[in-house]
Amino acid sequence: MPTAQPGILAAPPAHARYLSFSLSNPDQIKACLAALSERIDGESTVIGIGTSIAAALHADLPGLKRCPAITAPGLSIELAPEALWLWLRGDDRGELLHRARRLVSIAAPAFALEEVVDAFKHREGRDLSGYEDGTENPEGEAADAAAIVGAGALAGSSFVATQRWQHDFNRFDAMASAAQDNAIGRRQSDNEELDDAPESAHVKRTAQESFSPEAFVLRRSMPWAEGMAGGLMFVAFGRSFDAFEAQLKRMTGGEDGIVDALFGFTRPVSGAYFWCPALHDGRIDLTPLGL
Repeated sequence: MPTAQPGILAAPPAHARYLSFSLSNPDQIKACLAALSERIDGESTVIGIGTSIAAALHADLPGLKRCPAITAPGLSIELAPEALWLWLRGDDRGELLHRARRLVSIAAPAFALEEVVDAFKHREGRDLSGYEDGTENPEGEAADAAAIVGAGALAGSSFVATQRWQHDFNRFDAMASAAQDNAIGRRQSDNEELDDAPESAHVKRTAQESFSPEAFVLRRSMPWAEGMAGGLMFVAFGRSFDAFEAQLKRMTGGEDGIVDALFGFTRPVSGAYFWCPALHDGRIDLTPLGL
């Protein structure tokens, strides 16, 4: 019976490394994916497959598509490499580095490494802005229902939307604490939701139960930092991309013209969509790709 990659449902780790690849040699896809499946357990490393792999293999993966462009005024988002995505999870940055080196070497005949993002757990699970992240995440059976395909040929698999958000810390620091709380819709001090938060507050823009149908996703986002820059590696798993796209549409004002206040101090700079295969008998199940 197919099951989800356990790293999807597990809590975010202390450290992570995200590897994004483009497709460089279609003739080597099958051999490289077979070799990667020998080293990837779905728990310490989660694998995602992009549209270019599916197209090259003439595989029909219902629901997989390219990440849409964000068209809100003043926003510009680049598409990240959308062939192959690996989420390395662990407690030791050195071990993650060496694991990444091995996986990149295995993938090299077919895939070119394009982007590496190192991420980490900040405090008890906060964004670098200081606010708790993922407060409204579903748990238990609700998490399974939101994140995992329940039936059909892709049962046990998941779809993941990734976005790398970069914060403008100077702009955020210049905001009064009340303005910061109103932008998020929660108090940073105790994480309590503000009853009188403005309609542009992030929690109101993304209240998952306020959509019709309800738009629940399982967030596994983590902060990232490079040099003096930093932000949030947004990662949202779903049984489809519908819930994520409904939230994004409202955030960018496409639903009612109100833009999420979050964009006042942070914005996504890249994004991509992937399909995360299920496990079968403890191994990555690539049969939907014809492998």
